[in-house]
Amino acid sequence: MKMWKKNLIVCWFGIFVASIGMSQIAPVLPLYIQHLGVQDTASITKLSGIAFGITFIVSAIFSPIWGSAADKYGRKPMILRASLGMAITIGCMGFAPNVYVLIGLRLLQGAITGYTTACTALIATQTDKENAGYALGTLSTANIAGSLLGPTIGGFIDEIFGLQSVFFITGTLLLISFITTVLFVKEDFTRKNKKVLSIKEIWDSVPEKNLTITMFITFFVLSIALYSVEPIITVYVRQLSNNSRHVALLAGVTFSASGLANIVAAPKLGKLSDKIGAHKVILVCLIGAGIIFIPQAFVRSIWQLMGLRFLLGIASAGLNPSVNIILKKITPASLTGRVFGFNMTAGYLGIFGGSLLGGQVAGYFGMRYVFFITSAFLLINAIWVYFNVYRKL
Repeated sequence: MKMWKKNLIVCWFGIFVASIGMSQIAPVLPLYIQHLGVQDTASITKLSGIAFGITFIVSAIFSPIWGSAADKYGRKPMILRASLGMAITIGCMGFAPNVYVLIGLRLLQGAITGYTTACTALIATQTDKENAGYALGTLSTANIAGSLLGPTIGGFIDEIFGLQSVFFITGTLLLISFITTVLFVKEDFTRKNKKVLSIKEIWDSVPEKNLTITMFITFFVLSIALYSVEPIITVYVRQLSNNSRHVALLAGVTFSASGLANIVAAPKLGKLSDKIGAHKVILVCLIGAGIIFIPQAFVRSIWQLMGLRFLLGIASAGLNPSVNIILKKITPASLTGRVFGFNMTAGYLGIFGGSLLGGQVAGYFGMRYVFFITSAFLLINAIWVYFNVYRKL
């Protein structure tokens, strides 16, 4: 087996687990905060929002920093640092004595991030052009699927083993990822740029600035779209379902349906990008995702919503790998880690922004408008991609 294929398998597993670790806390967080001694409902809601969002905000700050370190010292050391650091941090959350220690550990988890950035840069720089779309498409399923399946997995672990087990099991899986990286990931790294570049110098070295910005914003909009329903999904499912006993589980499965579709479709759409061009795939998928959001506002049953979320996962599966393929093609190898780091920052900001947007829009205008506004974001982005990417490439 070729080296890049072995590395792809190990990195896929690690990113999947790391993404679960970032998102699995969502359904159990209010319950765990209550377990830690907070009883007031309003306080639980506020502290849950802080504890969930702080990881992604801090990750947005640190992701470019770790991307730069990957270009300086190699991608494998950054993978090892992030996997071991997150294994310890998430495991310690199960021993948190109070909510403030929990929030501090969530903050530390965000600062330790960089696993996905390092893995993406490693695979992007090692894979030949003929297989880049397939490799990056496969890798993208780990990140998106882990993030979207995380809430369901966290809910299942809580129901079967208990609240604290969510953190212990995730930490153990990340430790396994660390060990497999030590044993199986190979990297022939030679630092190509000895000089430490400032952000301005890095940006000045990027040859296709307009195209790069378009890709960052596309990834940002995709993250907003995938997470805009996160704050409302449980309430929406309760309205659609008569089975109130399992609302949390049904909400988790509904939210995760797009993650399952992503796992199935992303490698195939990545291969398609290699054949016909990523710029074509990204345009069609943006339009498709934008259209699929509209009927979600008019569903009459939970199964209709699940089906549309599954279709959304297929459409979004072509976006993440296409963004990575285009960034790989237009970015010098010496800057790959840093550019992917900036792209991950856009994604983390999109996750936080999507959750915030969904809650605010639903609160002021109603839940249906969350789907309408998200659709508008995607379709406007599709128009911009048509003029800035499709016509240019």
